[in-house]
Amino acid sequence: MSSKSSSSSTFVLFALLLLAALALTGCAAPPPSSQAPDGQADAGPVTVRVGLLPITDVVPFYVAQAENFYAAEGVEAELIPVNSGAERDTLIQADAIDCQLTDLHNVILINAGEGDIKLRVISSARKATPDLAQFFLLSAAQSGIAEPAQLAGKRIGISENTVIEYWTDRLLAGAGVDPATVEKVNVPQIPVRLELLGSGQIDAAVLPDPLASLAQLTGATNVIDDTAQPQIGLSILSCSTAFIAEHRDAVQGLLNAWDQAVVAINADPAQFQNILIENTRVPDPLLDRYTLTAFPVEELPTMDQVQDVVDWAMEKGVIDAPMGYDDVVDASFRQ
Repeated sequence: MSSKSSSSSTFVLFALLLLAALALTGCAAPPPSSQAPDGQADAGPVTVRVGLLPITDVVPFYVAQAENFYAAEGVEAELIPVNSGAERDTLIQADAIDCQLTDLHNVILINAGEGDIKLRVISSARKATPDLAQFFLLSAAQSGIAEPAQLAGKRIGISENTVIEYWTDRLLAGAGVDPATVEKVNVPQIPVRLELLGSGQIDAAVLPDPLASLAQLTGATNVIDDTAQPQIGLSILSCSTAFIAEHRDAVQGLLNAWDQAVVAINADPAQFQNILIENTRVPDPLLDRYTLTAFPVEELPTMDQVQDVVDWAMEKGVIDAPMGYDDVVDASFRQ
């Protein structure tokens, strides 16, 4: 065979092999799809955005993050610090966060303002007990006020139309003081309230810990706190109804991680002291004094607690129509 004929045969053989390879490639299975069976993109774990004030009540969220409890539940939690309740409320109403640590009054007020049920409570967070206060009504060091009866006619720093005013009214009434006999001074920012109390520009103020402990360390007197009426001292976890409807499993996972963190904290609070200090703005004078206390385990607000806040909001004209328990609380996550 001539060299010309040999080259031609070689070319034909190469072309046939190339065509066969292309045919096999065309018949091969396509690469794995990035689409889930229902045609939706598989985006992995759902991210839950949580708005958190720098207060003791939020610590389990940070413990769950440090201990990888969210990952174990198949969710991602984006913990978003907020500087005030007003900032948190703006974010939840703008759908910029999905869940939050707040109070019953806040949920009821937002639902009333929206004209529909925008939020639902999924769990209790932290509560007062006969041995543990959530809020304190403190008198200024120079005021001479030591008993509730001495508060009549005095200036008390509060935050109007919030859980602070609800708490103040209920605690004063329980101590035999008509809330109408005191002068309420609207001071929404807690650090400013503390400053005014310390300088004697107001006679008394309602404060949560750790700032209440700082005030007492610098001379303020604890006139009364919610150990006298522990049912009124309560914080809660709530999520938007839209997020619950779309990502129910993620909300349950978030709550499961919270529960695991609560168990870990209650077993050894000292283990998480650094997390407390880093995320709740414990004042320097209290770094060696202020420690975590136990959190309630897998609880919901009671019907009586919800009804009392609704009643107060109606009395104050904060809401125009009553709400039922199911309008405020989604109890199914605790069943």
